[in-house]
Amino acid sequence: QVQLVESGGGLVQAGGSLRLSCAASGSSFSINAMGWYRRAPGKQRELVADISSGGSTRYADSVKGRFTISRDNAKNTMYLQMNSLKPEDTAVYYCVVTMPYGNVWGQGTQVTVSS
Repeated sequence: QVQLVESGGGLVQAGGSLRLSCAASGSSFSINAMGWYRRAPGKQRELVADISSGGSTRYADSVKGRFTISRDNAKNTMYLQMNSLKPEDTAVYYCVVTMPYGNVWGQGTQVTVSS
């Protein structure tokens, strides 16, 4: 089994930046795609960005040009660089990895953007 540990969340003013990390441990050698989702209060969980094992990326329209997803396969770690943050980016951010047997989710990290 793979375990995920997220870090990097916090409180930031609008226009600021944060960098989220998601470190995988355990049986992480079979990780395929990796991604970030978020759930804002009163809203459904939504995809923020994901990255394939080959490095192909896709982003939600709301974060394009502001967020950058990346991964370091040697460290089994994924990152989300978030710039020009807006209050509407406030949410719990979850990392997810796709394994041969299904998806594994992290515990989530809170990101709060004040206006």
